[in-house]
Amino acid sequence: MLTAATAMAAPYEDRLVWLFGWGLQKEADLADMVKIMDDGARHGLNGVVFGGRLDPLCKKDDAFFRRLDQLRAAGEERRMEFIPALFSVGYGGSLMAHDSNLAEGLPVADALFEVQGAEARFVPSGALKWANGDFEAFQRNRFGGFNFHDQPGEISFADTQIKHSGRASMRLENFTANPHGHARVMQEVKLRPRACYRLSLWVKTENLQPAGAFRLIALAGKRDLATRQFKIPSTTDWIKISTLFNSLDQTAVRVYAGLWGGQSGKIWLDDWQLEEAGPYNVLRRPGTPVTVRAETGGQVYEEGRDYAPLADHNRNLYNVDRAPASLKIPPGSRIAQGQKLRVSWYHPLVINDSQVTVCMGEPALYEIFEHEAKLLAEKVKPKRVFLNMDEVRMGGTCRACEGRDMAQLIGECVTRQVRSLRRHLPGAQVYVWSDMFDPHHNARPEYYLVRGDYTGSWKHIPKDLVIAVWGGAPREKSLKFFADQGFQTLVACYYDADDLRDVQAWLDLASRAPNVRGFMYTPWQKKYALLPEFGDLLKK
Repeated sequence: MLTAATAMAAPYEDRLVWLFGWGLQKEADLADMVKIMDDGARHGLNGVVFGGRLDPLCKKDDAFFRRLDQLRAAGEERRMEFIPALFSVGYGGSLMAHDSNLAEGLPVADALFEVQGAEARFVPSGALKWANGDFEAFQRNRFGGFNFHDQPGEISFADTQIKHSGRASMRLENFTANPHGHARVMQEVKLRPRACYRLSLWVKTENLQPAGAFRLIALAGKRDLATRQFKIPSTTDWIKISTLFNSLDQTAVRVYAGLWGGQSGKIWLDDWQLEEAGPYNVLRRPGTPVTVRAETGGQVYEEGRDYAPLADHNRNLYNVDRAPASLKIPPGSRIAQGQKLRVSWYHPLVINDSQVTVCMGEPALYEIFEHEAKLLAEKVKPKRVFLNMDEVRMGGTCRACEGRDMAQLIGECVTRQVRSLRRHLPGAQVYVWSDMFDPHHNARPEYYLVRGDYTGSWKHIPKDLVIAVWGGAPREKSLKFFADQGFQTLVACYYDADDLRDVQAWLDLASRAPNVRGFMYTPWQKKYALLPEFGDLLKK
C-alpha cells in the first residue's frame, strides 16, 4: 500500500480531478460525474475540472444548461469547485462548430486543371512513379519495386491464396522474429512539392496483436506527413483505409505500411495506391485563398466572374474515397474551352484518429473566444478556467499564419484568450496545459506538421498562469523550468495506470520543487477506481 510519507505538512491548495469522457448530453452523464465527485470529496479533493465538450456554449440547448447547473450545484454541495476547460486550438472541433473553415490549411500550389464543357477538372501531373502496389511482381517471397520489406520468407510472404485482387497479396506474420517487432514494407517515391496526395491500402487481419501497431505513413526525413492513424480490428475481412497528406516543400518521401512493435497474428496488404489528389475539403476563409490562373500567359482569373467558388460540397475529413471537387465555369467566363489552368488552394488534415487543428492567425477565431467568454460568464460564472491549449500540431502553413514566429503566435493566442476571459470574469485564475510552453516537451522545432519553431513560447504568456505539467513519468526538468520562469505549477498525473506508483514519484519530486500548488487526478479512459487512494495521498 502506498503511503503519504512525502506529502506536504499542509494539504496542497489544488486537489483536483479531471472529468473526461462525458459531454452532459444525457442524464446518465450527470449521475456518473456526481458519483466521482462523491468519491473525491470524501477523500479530500476540492475541485473538478470539466473537460467534456463545454464549448461552444452558444450551440448548447436548454437541457444541457440544466444538467450543467446541476453539476455545478453538486460540486458546491461537496465543496468541490467547478472549473471549466475550454478553448482548444489543437483539438479544434468545438471551434469548427462555428465555422469548419477555421481549420489550419496546407497549401496546394499550381495544380493542373483542364476545361471540358462547363467545368475544369483536376489532372494529375504524371510525374509520380509508384511501383508494384498490387504486389503482383514477386519471386518467391521477394517483391519488386520496393526499397525493402522486412525479412522476406520469415516475416513477409507472397500469398497467392488470400488476396484482395489479382494473384497475390503480401502477408506479414512472425513479428517476434524481428527484435523490434517490425513487419513493414517501404517504397521511396518522388513527389511534386506543395501538392496533395491520397494514400490508400486494402488490409485483412487475423488475431493481430496489437492492432494499434499498424501504421500507414509517409516520412520526409523524420517527419511523418501522413499523420492519420487507423483503428483497424484485430480480425477483419478486407477493408480499405485511405488518407490524404501534403508534400509541403518536399520532393521525395518514404512511404511505409506495416507494424511497429507487432506481437502475434497476421495481416495481409494489397492494392496499395499513391496518387496525386485534386481538391478535397477546400478551406474558404481570408487566410486560405483560392487562385486560378492560365497555364500560359499568367492571366489570373476572377472568382464569381470567370469561375464559381471552388468548394467541396461533399466535405468530409474522414472519407476521401470520393471524387474531388471540380471548378465550375459559368457562361461569359474569359476561360476558354479546352484551356489548361493552374489552381491553388488550401486543405486541412486529420492528425491521429480525430484531431484537427485550427488556425491561430485567423482574426475570426478571436471573435469566437470573446463571444464564448461572455457566455461563460453569464451561464457558468466560474472563478477559475482551464485552457485546453495542448498539442497544437499544425500551424504556419496558411496565408494567415505563414511566416509568423510560431512561439510568439501561440503565446499571443493564449494571452488573448486570457484577456477575453478576464474581461468578462475579472480576477479569474487561469490554468493551461504545459506541453506547448515546455522546451522539454512540445515547445520545440519540427513538431508534427508545424512550419516554424515553438521554442520560446513561454516568454509570450502571462506570468500569472498556472501551468498544468503533464506527460509520462515525473518531469523534474519541467517543474524546475517553470519555477525558474516564475510560474506556479499544477501536477496533472495518473494516465490510467493500474496503480499510483507514478503519482507517488510525482509527490516525491514535488516535495523538492518550488511553486507546486497542487495535483490533478488525470485519466483519459474513465478510470476513476484509484481516485480515493489518490486523494488520500494528498492529505496532510
